Amino acid sequence: MLTQEAALAEDAAQYAAGHGVPGDEALRRLQAQQASVPITEQIALEFASRLAGISVEHSPQFRIVVLLTGTEPVADRSAGGVPVVFRTGAGATRSQAVAAMRKHLIDFRAALPGARGAGYDQRTGEVVLLVTSADARRFGADAIRARAEQLSGVPVRVQINQLIEQNLRVDGGVRLEGVNSLTGRRNVCTSGFVVTEGERTGIATAAHCPDELSYRNPDGALVDLPFSTQAGAGYQDVQINLSPEPGAPLFYSNRGADSLRRLVTWRNRDSTRAGDFVCHFGESSGYSCAEVQLTDYAPPGELCGGPCSPTWVTVAGPGCVGGDSGGPVFSGGVAFGIAKGVNRTPDGRCIFYYYMSTDYLPQPWRLMVAAEARRPRLGRRASDPSRERARQRRHRV
Repeated sequence: MLTQEAALAEDAAQYAAGHGVPGDEALRRLQAQQASVPITEQIALEFASRLAGISVEHSPQFRIVVLLTGTEPVADRSAGGVPVVFRTGAGATRSQAVAAMRKHLIDFRAALPGARGAGYDQRTGEVVLLVTSADARRFGADAIRARAEQLSGVPVRVQINQLIEQNLRVDGGVRLEGVNSLTGRRNVCTSGFVVTEGERTGIATAAHCPDELSYRNPDGALVDLPFSTQAGAGYQDVQINLSPEPGAPLFYSNRGADSLRRLVTWRNRDSTRAGDFVCHFGESSGYSCAEVQLTDYAPPGELCGGPCSPTWVTVAGPGCVGGDSGGPVFSGGVAFGIAKGVNRTPDGRCIFYYYMSTDYLPQPWRLMVAAEARRPRLGRRASDPSRERARQRRHRV
């Protein structure tokens, strides 16, 4: 099993390759990324009335950028050796922009052409509206943007995207297998994290996996995992299947037993920043890492058992393909989420994938983590994402 240091060093190797920095610098940055979360949470509280976004910049230097409304300047700071830069002039706060998306997504569908996705960019303070090239040619990107801003009252950026978007297929994984009740065919999906509700343990994966699943153990034998519960509408895509034996807070980050990691804690969605460097694993695409893009994304169409809420988190491609559904999204030994869907080009290249935050595990299930002190209490977890800010963050890094 990988130690916590070795797990983060493995992710740092991916960071070094992607950002062109030495391995020791990559490791320092990922350590700083984790250590800076409590600091940016405090900044978010301090500037709550003006906060448009907090993001991590990797070039030309590694730093944290805080975007505020208004024009009153704020002196730059340093947080654990990481520069914190304040920028002003945003047109709306993040909470205002996300509230506008929630209120007007139906209006967007009624008043604007075709299917579309929408998300919030904490780096620029804009709602990003994804529209197809055909709709942009027909109606004009500027006209679409102006209409969206008129409806929402917040800054909008139109981005051309073919919106070839779907749930990640359930045909590759580590190794959860089951029979699709609609097709009668045997499907395979990717396991996420081990979860518990205090007495029993189970495996969390995507709700669009088959209900009855089996785990393919390292010896090749199938172990039945009876269905417990699932939630797959609006802001959730998660299913829990029971383990016949007590589970452990372990997950695979790559192929092979030498990739086994111990889960020590998790990151809440409200504390996830644009630019955070995260990794994921799926049997089809393997292990890869990239940056968070949009922290408040609403996929297009009916991919969430109906319209999607702006609660999904997108991560840049190209390291994702169909077949990764339900797989873990993580950094070191920190859980971020469970992979749901992919946005791709017509030739199949992944533009971004998106995941459900582990905030939204169905009650009373919670992540099993390595130390009892790090486990969340069995207190009430908000079921409605519109009440996220009222929910107290019990622990995060």
